[in-house]
Amino acid sequence: MNTSIIEIQNLRELLEDKLQHEYLEKYIQKPVIDDEKLSILISLVNNRLSLSPTQKDQYIITAMMVQVALDTHELVPVQNDSNETNEEKLTKQLRVLAGDYYSGLYYLLLSEIEDFDFIHTLASAIKKINEYKIKLYYKEVESFDDFIELTKKIDSAVILQVAQFLYGSSLDQVIADWLFTERMSREIREAHISGQFPLYEAWQAIDQYSNHFSFTNKINGIIHKNRLKIADQTSNLPDQYLFIKNHLLSRINETKHHDSPTAEEG
Repeated sequence: MNTSIIEIQNLRELLEDKLQHEYLEKYIQKPVIDDEKLSILISLVNNRLSLSPTQKDQYIITAMMVQVALDTHELVPVQNDSNETNEEKLTKQLRVLAGDYYSGLYYLLLSEIEDFDFIHTLASAIKKINEYKIKLYYKEVESFDDFIELTKKIDSAVILQVAQFLYGSSLDQVIADWLFTERMSREIREAHISGQFPLYEAWQAIDQYSNHFSFTNKINGIIHKNRLKIADQTSNLPDQYLFIKNHLLSRINETKHHDSPTAEEG
């Protein structure tokens, strides 16, 4: 991918600077920036030669601001815990406010862009994500497969809307599959370290009889199948998408050794 490490770091620092808020950072963790989404977004925008350097930076920073705001809201548990401490309640409330604050920054940045087509693109992404989240909240999913598909749509909507805006729908499937595969892989690794597994917690809210071991096994199976499918998808992409093609194949080779094809026994 035609994206240097220095360029990614520079844009990351610019984004962090805009997100900085001393009071929020005192009580909650700094906002999480998904480096893989940032890398793909930079590549998508940078390879659109019709955009000026200023437009490119504005598109990237604004889209990532939307992503961070949505991700911050995702950290707030859907259900309340009657045993939670006052400090835990404060943290939850501040996460909601932080997400709203980042959303406000996004609207401020949009007002500076004055690019109504791109504004409409990001607004469409937010609308879709809210519709998907409502389905999850009211448990309007009929199966585990439905849950996975809906969660994948939530996870990739912002990046997909930008990709569609710039290139049409040619890259939709491979980008959505890749981003969600990365998320599943990351959560599997983190679950082994910290015990936290947001995907499982979301599924358990729908199916209270779900089994952690069985769920982990299914996720590992999806990861394995997706890696094979993504490799095939990228190999068949036209040469005009070489920038994303090389990146995905390289990242698959880098990350596949982190993932276990089966869950731990026990």
